Amino acid sequence: MKILSYLFFRLLLLIFWITPFYVLYLYSNFMYFLLYHLFAYRKKIVTNNIKNSFPEKSNLEVEQISKKFYRNLSDVFVEGIKGFSMSKKTLIERYKVLNPEKANKYFAKNKSIIGIGSHYCNWEWGVLCFSLQFKHNTIGLYKPLSNKYIDKYIKKTRAAWGMNLVSIYETSKQIEKNNSETSVYFMIADQSPSNTKKAYWIDFLNQDTACLHGPEKYSKKYNLPVFYGHVERVKRGYYTVRLSEIEINTEERTEGKITSAYMKKLENDILKKPENWLWSHRRWKRKRKKQIMFDENKKT
Repeated sequence: MKILSYLFFRLLLLIFWITPFYVLYLYSNFMYFLLYHLFAYRKKIVTNNIKNSFPEKSNLEVEQISKKFYRNLSDVFVEGIKGFSMSKKTLIERYKVLNPEKANKYFAKNKSIIGIGSHYCNWEWGVLCFSLQFKHNTIGLYKPLSNKYIDKYIKKTRAAWGMNLVSIYETSKQIEKNNSETSVYFMIADQSPSNTKKAYWIDFLNQDTACLHGPEKYSKKYNLPVFYGHVERVKRGYYTVRLSEIEINTEERTEGKITSAYMKKLENDILKKPENWLWSHRRWKRKRKKQIMFDENKKT
């Protein structure tokens, strides 16, 4: 079954390779119709997440955000598949880092860094573009796919572009291994953690939210500066990324501060364009019992 899925995946890549962009977005429009109108893909989850995050919004406003979200999701899907066959020149034109010098100055100091991203706008092209626009050795920390054939193919193609994908379960080992090489470690950190005992709890979008501890843990352990990438859709199929510093002297920060600062930056982006975030994942499925909410206003 897995080999059949892999063959279908490769066929899909071939179809998208010969598909021009103006046709690509016809595919996306059709996919939007299927997801939103025909199959109502995770519609209840999406609606509840948006309602709970924006209790002040009317049902009509929630529905409008929901519709725009499904359009964004459809675009991200077709763009992600198309990304496997795009040229480096085309990708840089369509997904441009506006201020790479923010990170490059640490490369000049022979200093590795951590870059934290999120499922906002097109995160798939981000995996490709950073290896082309950064001087650092680029390492993407990800959760391996269950289909080993697709997983192997993706790792191979990403490596050809300079992005080395490494399992999140080998993060510490990888950082230790690359200790002598100036690297940037990219992490997507807005998922719900599997282990809430280690999670940081943050007030995020009007909800008590469990947050991954990994980015903060490794930044403090190895004293790595942390950056956040603000992604903006300029127009359909074109994006810009603006880097901002989350924390530089990570060893000196109070527990939870780095995570709180990241979540605040993400929240500000979502408030501006809520439809661009991935509302279909079960972000708030985990609840805490008897823990103290981290106070982001607490002095360091």
